[in-house]
Amino acid sequence: MIPPDANGEFVARMEDLLDLYAQPFSAARPVICMDEASKQLIGEVKVPLPPGRGRAKRVDYEYRRNGTVNFFVFVQPRGGWRMVRVTARRTKIDWALMVRELLDVHFPDAQIVRLVQDNLNTHTLGSLYEAFDAPEARRLAKRLEIHYTPKHGSWLNIAENEIGVLSAQCLDRRIEDPEEVRREVEAWEHERNRKGTQIRWKFTVEMARVKLRRVYPNISQK
Repeated sequence: MIPPDANGEFVARMEDLLDLYAQPFSAARPVICMDEASKQLIGEVKVPLPPGRGRAKRVDYEYRRNGTVNFFVFVQPRGGWRMVRVTARRTKIDWALMVRELLDVHFPDAQIVRLVQDNLNTHTLGSLYEAFDAPEARRLAKRLEIHYTPKHGSWLNIAENEIGVLSAQCLDRRIEDPEEVRREVEAWEHERNRKGTQIRWKFTVEMARVKLRRVYPNISQK
């Protein structure tokens, strides 16, 4: 979605991300996109009727709410790698723990991890200092280069696309148990990583300046 009040800040962040996505793959400086989502846990009030000859499975319209779970989704578009973690919350501490796992477990040899994410108030370097002591927080912060999506520009975060695939392929049904969600997600993540499924981003700065020229500030009128 392009906001009607898009301005120079929107354009600056958009072009920063488009330039980032256009750069060649680098193991030393990987580009990782991160986003969050949640899923409502839904329990059945009545046992669904199994499918029969010429008849699909029948599920009663009534259901029971069992709370929600949160997803932290990290994806390396050109590396064909993703990590999905199911949590009960999405606090500053949860984000910080996910970032430490990303850096120390999955990319320990990277000089800098270029992390794309939105502007949620938990997604800041300050969260590292609330989760860890100062030396540890600084150690992690020095290995991060954060690129923020513009306001109302979530479509520029490739992790949002990955969440769409996860939802369609893995979670498009009623699930009432958090542990079942975790099992399903782990199996999906493992299979997608095994295949090394990459995401090819084709929209460039040059294309944006033509197709989205209406969001660029009109300097000639100033």
